[in-house]
Amino acid sequence: MSRDTLSKAAKDFTATLDEQLPQINALAEQDYKGALDRLLLLEKQTRQASDLASSNRIMISLVDLLTKHNDWKMLNEQVSLLSKKHGQLKQSVTTLIQQVIGHLDEITDIDLKIKSIENLRTTTENKIYVEIERARVTKILSDILLSRGDLDKATEILCELQVETYGSMELQEKIEFILNQVELCNKKGDYQFAKILSRKVLVKSLEKFPELKLKFYQLKIAIANDENDYISIVRYYLSIYEIPFIQENRQEYLSTLTNAVYFIMLSKYSNLQCDLISKIAVDKNLPKIPTQQQLIKTFTTQELISWESFQQAYATILFQHEVFDQSTTKGKQHLEDLKSRVIEHNLRVISTYYSCITLKRLQELLQLTQSQVEHNITTLVNDGTIYAKVNRPSKVVDFVKRKTENELLNTWSSNVDELLEHIETIEHLK
Repeated sequence: MSRDTLSKAAKDFTATLDEQLPQINALAEQDYKGALDRLLLLEKQTRQASDLASSNRIMISLVDLLTKHNDWKMLNEQVSLLSKKHGQLKQSVTTLIQQVIGHLDEITDIDLKIKSIENLRTTTENKIYVEIERARVTKILSDILLSRGDLDKATEILCELQVETYGSMELQEKIEFILNQVELCNKKGDYQFAKILSRKVLVKSLEKFPELKLKFYQLKIAIANDENDYISIVRYYLSIYEIPFIQENRQEYLSTLTNAVYFIMLSKYSNLQCDLISKIAVDKNLPKIPTQQQLIKTFTTQELISWESFQQAYATILFQHEVFDQSTTKGKQHLEDLKSRVIEHNLRVISTYYSCITLKRLQELLQLTQSQVEHNITTLVNDGTIYAKVNRPSKVVDFVKRKTENELLNTWSSNVDELLEHIETIEHLK
Protein backbone atom coordinates (compact mmCIF):
# COMPACT_ATOMS: atom_id res chain seq x y z
CA MET A 1 0.00 0.00 0.00
CA SER A 2 1.39 3.41 -0.98
CA ARG A 3 2.49 5.75 1.72
CA ASP A 4 1.39 9.35 1.96
CA THR A 5 3.35 11.30 -0.62
CA LEU A 6 3.21 14.40 1.58
CA SER A 7 5.21 12.76 4.38
CA LYS A 8 8.60 14.29 5.06
CA ALA A 9 11.59 12.51 3.50
CA ALA A 10 13.73 10.58 5.97
CA LYS A 11 16.84 11.41 3.91
CA ASP A 12 17.61 13.72 1.00
CA PHE A 13 19.32 11.88 -1.86
CA THR A 14 19.78 14.94 -4.08
CA ALA A 15 23.55 15.12 -3.59
CA THR A 16 23.90 11.36 -4.04
CA LEU A 17 22.00 11.42 -7.35
CA ASP A 18 23.97 14.45 -8.57
CA GLU A 19 27.11 12.38 -8.05
CA GLN A 20 25.95 8.95 -9.23
CA LEU A 21 23.62 9.67 -12.18
CA PRO A 22 26.44 10.95 -14.45
CA GLN A 23 28.41 7.80 -13.60
CA ILE A 24 25.39 5.61 -14.37
CA ASN A 25 24.86 7.38 -17.69
CA ALA A 26 28.50 6.76 -18.61
CA LEU A 27 28.17 3.08 -17.62
CA ALA A 28 25.02 2.77 -19.70
CA GLU A 29 27.02 3.38 -22.90
CA GLN A 30 28.80 0.04 -22.35
CA ASP A 31 26.55 -1.96 -20.00
CA TYR A 32 23.02 -0.59 -19.77
CA LYS A 33 21.82 -3.56 -17.71
CA GLY A 34 24.50 -2.84 -15.12
CA ALA A 35 23.33 0.79 -15.14
CA LEU A 36 19.76 -0.43 -14.66
CA ASP A 37 20.78 -2.43 -11.57
CA ARG A 38 22.39 0.64 -10.03
CA LEU A 39 19.26 2.72 -10.75
CA LEU A 40 17.04 0.08 -9.13
CA LEU A 41 19.26 0.11 -6.05
CA LEU A 42 18.96 3.88 -5.79
CA GLU A 43 15.20 3.60 -6.40
CA LYS A 44 14.85 1.30 -3.39
CA GLN A 45 16.82 3.67 -1.18
CA THR A 46 14.86 6.78 -2.20
CA ARG A 47 11.55 4.90 -1.88
CA GLN A 48 12.35 3.72 1.64
CA ALA A 49 13.42 7.26 2.57
CA SER A 50 10.23 8.74 1.00
CA ASP A 51 12.36 11.16 -1.02
CA LEU A 52 9.81 12.03 -3.72
CA ALA A 53 11.98 14.42 -5.75
CA SER A 54 14.85 11.95 -5.99
CA SER A 55 12.50 9.06 -6.67
CA ASN A 56 11.01 10.99 -9.62
CA ARG A 57 14.48 11.65 -11.05
CA ILE A 58 15.31 7.95 -10.91
CA MET A 59 12.01 6.98 -12.58
CA ILE A 60 12.72 9.37 -15.45
CA SER A 61 16.31 8.14 -15.81
CA LEU A 62 15.18 4.51 -15.76
CA VAL A 63 12.59 5.00 -18.51
CA ASP A 64 14.99 7.05 -20.65
CA LEU A 65 17.68 4.38 -20.27
CA LEU A 66 15.51 1.47 -21.40
CA THR A 67 13.79 3.34 -24.22
CA LYS A 68 17.16 4.55 -25.52
CA HIS A 69 18.26 0.92 -25.82
CA ASN A 70 14.81 -0.10 -27.14
CA ASP A 71 14.37 -2.69 -24.38
CA TRP A 72 10.57 -2.35 -24.10
CA LYS A 73 10.18 -5.85 -22.74
CA MET A 74 12.32 -4.99 -19.70
CA LEU A 75 10.61 -1.61 -19.36
CA ASN A 76 7.16 -3.22 -19.27
CA GLU A 77 8.34 -5.60 -16.56
CA GLN A 78 9.83 -2.77 -14.49
CA VAL A 79 6.68 -0.65 -14.81
CA SER A 80 4.60 -3.53 -13.47
CA LEU A 81 7.05 -4.33 -10.66
CA LEU A 82 7.84 -0.78 -9.51
CA SER A 83 4.16 0.16 -9.28
CA LYS A 84 3.62 -2.72 -6.83
CA LYS A 85 6.67 -2.13 -4.61
CA HIS A 86 6.00 -1.82 -0.88
CA GLY A 87 5.84 1.81 0.18
CA GLN A 88 5.91 3.09 -3.39
CA LEU A 89 4.99 6.77 -3.65
CA LYS A 90 1.92 7.55 -5.73
CA GLN A 91 3.49 10.55 -7.42
CA SER A 92 6.50 8.45 -8.36
CA VAL A 93 4.21 5.95 -10.07
CA THR A 94 2.48 8.83 -11.87
CA THR A 95 5.86 10.17 -13.05
CA LEU A 96 6.87 6.69 -14.23
CA ILE A 97 3.65 6.21 -16.23
CA GLN A 98 3.82 9.71 -17.75
CA GLN A 99 7.42 9.20 -18.83
CA VAL A 100 6.59 5.89 -20.52
CA ILE A 101 3.62 7.48 -22.34
CA GLY A 102 5.96 10.20 -23.61
CA HIS A 103 8.10 7.56 -25.35
CA LEU A 104 5.28 5.48 -26.91
CA ASP A 105 5.56 7.32 -30.23
CA GLU A 106 9.11 5.97 -30.59
CA ILE A 107 7.83 2.40 -30.99
CA THR A 108 7.66 1.40 -34.66
CA ASP A 109 6.37 -2.14 -34.08
CA ILE A 110 2.58 -1.77 -33.70
CA ASP A 111 2.19 -5.12 -31.90
CA LEU A 112 4.87 -4.14 -29.38
CA LYS A 113 3.18 -0.74 -28.95
CA ILE A 114 -0.18 -2.42 -28.24
CA LYS A 115 1.49 -4.76 -25.73
CA SER A 116 3.13 -1.81 -23.95
CA ILE A 117 -0.15 0.11 -23.84
CA GLU A 118 -2.01 -2.91 -22.47
CA ASN A 119 0.67 -3.19 -19.76
CA LEU A 120 0.12 0.47 -18.84
CA ARG A 121 -3.65 -0.06 -18.78
CA THR A 122 -3.24 -3.04 -16.45
CA THR A 123 -0.87 -1.09 -14.19
CA THR A 124 -3.16 1.94 -13.96
CA GLU A 125 -6.40 -0.02 -13.52
CA ASN A 126 -8.43 1.03 -10.44
CA LYS A 127 -5.83 3.69 -9.50
CA ILE A 128 -7.53 7.07 -9.27
CA TYR A 129 -4.25 9.00 -9.15
CA VAL A 130 -3.35 7.83 -12.69
CA GLU A 131 -6.86 7.82 -14.18
CA ILE A 132 -5.98 10.57 -16.67
CA GLU A 133 -2.92 8.65 -17.87
CA ARG A 134 -5.05 5.52 -18.27
CA ALA A 135 -7.58 7.50 -20.34
CA ARG A 136 -4.84 8.86 -22.61
CA VAL A 137 -3.22 5.50 -23.36
CA THR A 138 -6.67 3.99 -23.92
CA LYS A 139 -7.34 6.70 -26.52
CA ILE A 140 -4.06 5.81 -28.26
CA LEU A 141 -5.00 2.11 -28.24
CA SER A 142 -8.48 2.92 -29.56
CA ASP A 143 -6.97 4.89 -32.46
CA ILE A 144 -4.67 1.98 -33.32
CA LEU A 145 -7.54 -0.50 -33.31
CA LEU A 146 -9.64 1.85 -35.42
CA SER A 147 -6.84 2.16 -37.98
CA ARG A 148 -6.79 -1.65 -38.15
CA GLY A 149 -10.51 -1.71 -38.87
CA ASP A 150 -11.60 -3.10 -35.49
CA LEU A 151 -14.32 -0.52 -34.85
CA ASP A 152 -16.22 -2.59 -32.26
CA LYS A 153 -13.18 -3.12 -30.02
CA ALA A 154 -12.01 0.49 -30.43
CA THR A 155 -15.47 1.72 -29.38
CA GLU A 156 -15.73 -0.72 -26.49
CA ILE A 157 -12.45 0.20 -24.78
CA LEU A 158 -12.92 3.95 -25.24
CA CYS A 159 -16.53 4.04 -24.08
CA GLU A 160 -15.74 2.18 -20.85
CA LEU A 161 -14.03 5.36 -19.63
CA GLN A 162 -16.25 7.68 -17.60
CA VAL A 163 -14.10 10.77 -18.02
CA GLU A 164 -16.89 13.08 -16.85
CA THR A 165 -16.06 11.92 -13.29
CA TYR A 166 -12.34 12.77 -13.60
CA GLY A 167 -12.00 15.84 -11.44
CA SER A 168 -8.33 16.44 -12.31
CA MET A 169 -8.84 16.37 -16.09
CA GLU A 170 -9.01 19.69 -17.91
CA LEU A 171 -12.47 20.59 -19.24
CA GLN A 172 -11.35 20.80 -22.87
CA GLU A 173 -9.67 17.38 -22.78
CA LYS A 174 -12.72 15.93 -21.05
CA ILE A 175 -15.06 17.24 -23.75
CA GLU A 176 -12.74 15.93 -26.48
CA PHE A 177 -12.84 12.46 -24.95
CA ILE A 178 -16.63 12.40 -24.74
CA LEU A 179 -16.98 13.64 -28.32
CA ASN A 180 -14.58 10.91 -29.48
CA GLN A 181 -16.78 8.36 -27.71
CA VAL A 182 -19.89 9.77 -29.40
CA GLU A 183 -18.14 9.78 -32.79
CA LEU A 184 -17.17 6.10 -32.51
CA CYS A 185 -20.70 5.14 -31.47
CA ASN A 186 -22.05 7.02 -34.50
CA LYS A 187 -19.66 5.19 -36.81
CA LYS A 188 -20.74 1.91 -35.25
CA GLY A 189 -24.39 2.83 -35.76
CA ASP A 190 -25.20 2.78 -32.04
CA TYR A 191 -27.01 6.11 -32.08
CA GLN A 192 -28.97 5.48 -28.89
CA PHE A 193 -25.80 5.08 -26.80
CA ALA A 194 -24.24 8.02 -28.65
CA LYS A 195 -27.25 10.12 -27.61
CA ILE A 196 -26.76 9.10 -23.97
CA LEU A 197 -23.05 9.98 -24.11
CA SER A 198 -23.72 13.35 -25.76
CA ARG A 199 -25.85 14.38 -22.78
CA LYS A 200 -22.72 14.35 -20.62
CA VAL A 201 -21.56 17.52 -22.39
CA LEU A 202 -22.99 20.76 -21.02
CA VAL A 203 -23.83 23.13 -23.87
CA LYS A 204 -22.73 26.14 -21.79
CA SER A 205 -19.24 24.66 -21.42
CA LEU A 206 -18.81 24.65 -25.22
CA GLU A 207 -18.88 28.44 -25.52
CA LYS A 208 -15.16 28.62 -24.70
CA PHE A 209 -14.28 26.03 -27.35
CA PRO A 210 -15.91 26.92 -30.72
CA GLU A 211 -14.20 24.07 -32.61
CA LEU A 212 -15.54 21.53 -30.11
CA LYS A 213 -18.96 23.21 -30.26
CA LEU A 214 -19.01 22.67 -34.03
CA LYS A 215 -18.03 19.01 -33.69
CA PHE A 216 -20.61 18.50 -30.91
CA TYR A 217 -23.49 19.78 -33.04
CA GLN A 218 -22.32 17.86 -36.11
CA LEU A 219 -22.45 14.65 -34.06
CA LYS A 220 -25.87 15.62 -32.65
CA ILE A 221 -27.12 16.20 -36.21
CA ALA A 222 -26.05 12.67 -37.18
CA ILE A 223 -27.93 11.25 -34.17
CA ALA A 224 -31.07 13.31 -34.87
CA ASN A 225 -30.96 12.42 -38.58
CA ASP A 226 -31.03 8.73 -37.69
CA GLU A 227 -34.19 9.35 -35.66
CA ASN A 228 -35.70 11.66 -38.34
CA ASP A 229 -35.88 14.34 -35.64
CA TYR A 230 -35.92 17.19 -38.14
CA ILE A 231 -36.83 19.99 -35.73
CA SER A 232 -33.81 19.16 -33.54
CA ILE A 233 -31.58 19.19 -36.62
CA VAL A 234 -32.81 22.72 -37.38
CA ARG A 235 -31.95 23.81 -33.84
CA TYR A 236 -28.46 22.30 -34.15
CA TYR A 237 -27.80 23.96 -37.50
CA LEU A 238 -28.92 27.32 -36.13
CA SER A 239 -26.53 26.83 -33.18
CA ILE A 240 -23.69 26.14 -35.64
CA TYR A 241 -24.79 29.18 -37.64
CA GLU A 242 -24.22 31.41 -34.59
CA ILE A 243 -20.61 30.26 -34.01
CA PRO A 244 -18.35 33.31 -34.61
CA PHE A 245 -15.85 31.67 -37.00
CA ILE A 246 -18.75 30.26 -39.05
CA GLN A 247 -20.21 33.76 -39.37
CA GLU A 248 -16.84 34.97 -40.69
CA ASN A 249 -16.90 32.46 -43.56
CA ARG A 250 -19.54 33.28 -46.18
CA GLN A 251 -19.55 29.81 -47.73
CA GLU A 252 -19.92 28.12 -44.34
CA TYR A 253 -22.75 30.25 -42.98
CA LEU A 254 -24.72 30.10 -46.22
CA SER A 255 -24.31 26.31 -46.37
CA THR A 256 -25.45 26.01 -42.73
CA LEU A 257 -28.43 28.32 -43.33
CA THR A 258 -29.39 26.30 -46.43
CA ASN A 259 -29.42 23.09 -44.38
CA ALA A 260 -31.56 24.80 -41.75
CA VAL A 261 -34.05 25.84 -44.47
CA TYR A 262 -34.32 22.32 -45.89
CA PHE A 263 -34.86 20.68 -42.52
CA ILE A 264 -37.37 23.27 -41.31
CA MET A 265 -39.41 22.37 -44.41
CA LEU A 266 -39.22 18.71 -43.41
CA SER A 267 -40.31 19.43 -39.82
CA LYS A 268 -43.90 18.83 -38.76
CA TYR A 269 -45.94 21.88 -37.88
CA SER A 270 -45.72 22.87 -34.20
CA ASN A 271 -45.25 25.98 -32.10
CA LEU A 272 -41.47 25.45 -32.16
CA GLN A 273 -41.46 24.87 -35.91
CA CYS A 274 -43.52 28.00 -36.45
CA ASP A 275 -41.14 30.01 -34.26
CA LEU A 276 -37.98 28.72 -35.99
CA ILE A 277 -39.28 29.21 -39.55
CA SER A 278 -40.26 32.79 -38.61
CA LYS A 279 -36.76 33.32 -37.25
CA ILE A 280 -35.17 32.01 -40.44
CA ALA A 281 -37.54 34.08 -42.61
CA VAL A 282 -36.24 37.36 -41.15
CA ASP A 283 -32.56 36.37 -41.12
CA LYS A 284 -30.41 39.03 -42.78
CA ASN A 285 -28.47 36.47 -44.82
CA LEU A 286 -31.47 34.64 -46.28
CA PRO A 287 -31.75 36.99 -49.33
CA LYS A 288 -28.25 35.83 -50.30
CA ILE A 289 -29.75 32.42 -51.13
CA PRO A 290 -32.85 33.43 -53.16
CA THR A 291 -34.08 29.90 -53.92
CA GLN A 292 -34.16 28.98 -50.24
CA GLN A 293 -35.77 32.33 -49.44
CA GLN A 294 -38.53 31.54 -51.91
CA LEU A 295 -39.02 28.12 -50.32
CA ILE A 296 -39.45 29.71 -46.89
CA LYS A 297 -41.92 32.21 -48.36
CA THR A 298 -43.87 29.34 -49.94
CA PHE A 299 -44.27 27.54 -46.61
CA THR A 300 -45.10 30.69 -44.62
CA THR A 301 -47.75 32.00 -47.03
CA GLN A 302 -51.35 30.91 -46.41
CA GLU A 303 -51.78 29.61 -49.94
CA LEU A 304 -52.10 26.12 -51.42
CA ILE A 305 -48.97 24.50 -52.84
CA SER A 306 -49.29 22.39 -55.97
CA TRP A 307 -46.91 19.44 -55.56
CA GLU A 308 -46.43 19.10 -59.33
CA SER A 309 -45.60 22.79 -59.74
CA PHE A 310 -43.39 22.65 -56.66
CA GLN A 311 -41.40 19.74 -58.10
CA GLN A 312 -40.99 21.42 -61.47
CA ALA A 313 -39.71 24.60 -59.81
CA TYR A 314 -37.36 23.15 -57.21
CA ALA A 315 -36.62 19.46 -57.95
CA THR A 316 -33.38 20.11 -59.86
CA ILE A 317 -31.94 22.31 -57.11
CA LEU A 318 -33.10 20.08 -54.27
CA PHE A 319 -31.73 16.88 -55.82
CA GLN A 320 -28.28 18.47 -56.10
CA HIS A 321 -28.13 18.79 -52.30
CA GLU A 322 -27.14 15.85 -50.09
CA VAL A 323 -30.34 16.20 -48.04
CA PHE A 324 -32.45 15.20 -51.06
CA ASP A 325 -29.87 13.10 -52.91
CA GLN A 326 -31.98 10.42 -54.61
CA SER A 327 -29.07 7.97 -54.72
CA THR A 328 -29.33 7.54 -50.93
CA THR A 329 -32.06 5.98 -48.79
CA LYS A 330 -32.25 9.08 -46.61
CA GLY A 331 -32.56 11.35 -49.64
CA LYS A 332 -35.55 9.37 -50.93
CA GLN A 333 -37.16 9.40 -47.49
CA HIS A 334 -36.65 13.15 -47.17
CA LEU A 335 -38.41 13.70 -50.49
CA GLU A 336 -41.40 11.64 -49.31
CA ASP A 337 -41.47 13.56 -46.03
CA LEU A 338 -41.34 16.84 -47.93
CA LYS A 339 -44.39 15.77 -49.95
CA SER A 340 -46.17 14.96 -46.66
CA ARG A 341 -45.30 18.42 -45.31
CA VAL A 342 -46.75 20.03 -48.45
CA ILE A 343 -50.00 18.08 -47.97
CA GLU A 344 -50.10 19.05 -44.29
CA HIS A 345 -49.51 22.70 -45.20
CA ASN A 346 -52.39 22.56 -47.71
CA LEU A 347 -54.73 20.94 -45.17
CA ARG A 348 -53.95 23.64 -42.60
CA VAL A 349 -54.63 26.34 -45.19
CA ILE A 350 -57.92 24.70 -46.22
CA SER A 351 -59.00 24.32 -42.57
CA THR A 352 -58.42 28.07 -42.19
CA TYR A 353 -60.58 29.10 -45.15
CA TYR A 354 -63.25 26.38 -45.05
CA SER A 355 -65.55 25.44 -42.19
CA CYS A 356 -67.00 22.60 -44.27
CA ILE A 357 -65.93 20.99 -47.55
CA THR A 358 -66.82 17.90 -49.57
CA LEU A 359 -64.31 15.08 -49.89
CA LYS A 360 -64.48 15.35 -53.67
CA ARG A 361 -63.48 19.00 -53.62
CA LEU A 362 -60.78 18.24 -51.06
CA GLN A 363 -59.37 15.53 -53.32
CA GLU A 364 -59.21 18.03 -56.18
CA LEU A 365 -57.42 20.64 -54.09
CA LEU A 366 -54.92 18.17 -52.62
CA GLN A 367 -54.56 16.07 -55.78
CA LEU A 368 -54.98 12.88 -53.73
CA THR A 369 -57.30 9.89 -53.57
CA GLN A 370 -60.03 9.69 -50.94
CA SER A 371 -58.13 7.18 -48.81
CA GLN A 372 -55.02 9.38 -48.92
CA VAL A 373 -57.03 12.43 -47.92
CA GLU A 374 -58.61 10.59 -45.00
CA HIS A 375 -55.23 9.24 -43.90
CA ASN A 376 -53.63 12.69 -43.85
CA ILE A 377 -56.59 14.25 -42.04
CA THR A 378 -56.44 11.52 -39.41
CA THR A 379 -52.70 12.10 -38.93
CA LEU A 380 -53.09 15.85 -38.42
CA VAL A 381 -56.03 15.40 -36.07
CA ASN A 382 -54.08 12.88 -33.97
CA ASP A 383 -51.14 15.29 -33.84
CA GLY A 384 -53.47 18.07 -32.69
CA THR A 385 -52.54 20.25 -35.66
CA ILE A 386 -56.13 20.75 -36.89
CA TYR A 387 -59.67 19.86 -35.87
CA ALA A 388 -61.61 17.85 -38.44
CA LYS A 389 -64.53 15.45 -38.54
CA VAL A 390 -65.21 13.27 -41.58
CA ASN A 391 -68.84 12.38 -42.36
CA ARG A 392 -68.40 9.43 -44.71
CA PRO A 393 -72.06 8.85 -45.63
CA SER A 394 -72.42 12.42 -46.83
CA LYS A 395 -68.73 12.65 -47.80
CA VAL A 396 -68.25 15.95 -46.03
CA VAL A 397 -65.38 17.18 -43.80
CA ASP A 398 -66.09 19.66 -41.01
CA PHE A 399 -63.16 21.81 -39.84
CA VAL A 400 -65.13 23.71 -37.21
CA LYS A 401 -66.10 22.01 -34.00
CA ARG A 402 -69.87 22.16 -33.45
CA LYS A 403 -70.83 23.94 -30.27
CA THR A 404 -73.12 22.40 -27.69
CA GLU A 405 -76.32 24.15 -26.54
CA ASN A 406 -74.57 25.43 -23.41
CA GLU A 407 -71.65 26.79 -25.41
CA LEU A 408 -74.06 28.56 -27.79
CA LEU A 409 -75.94 30.10 -24.86
CA ASN A 410 -72.70 31.23 -23.24
CA THR A 411 -71.54 32.81 -26.49
CA TRP A 412 -74.90 34.56 -26.94
CA SER A 413 -74.82 35.82 -23.34
CA SER A 414 -71.28 37.10 -23.78
CA ASN A 415 -72.23 38.91 -26.99
CA VAL A 416 -75.23 40.53 -25.30
CA ASP A 417 -73.07 41.71 -22.38
CA GLU A 418 -70.53 43.15 -24.80
CA LEU A 419 -73.31 44.93 -26.72
CA LEU A 420 -74.71 46.50 -23.53
CA GLU A 421 -71.24 47.73 -22.57
CA HIS A 422 -70.91 49.46 -25.93
CA ILE A 423 -74.36 51.06 -25.50
CA GLU A 424 -73.35 52.45 -22.11
CA THR A 425 -70.16 53.80 -23.64
CA ILE A 426 -71.92 55.79 -26.37
CA GLU A 427 -75.03 56.75 -24.38
CA HIS A 428 -73.73 60.26 -23.69
CA LEU A 429 -73.61 60.99 -27.43
CA LYS A 430 -77.39 61.38 -27.61
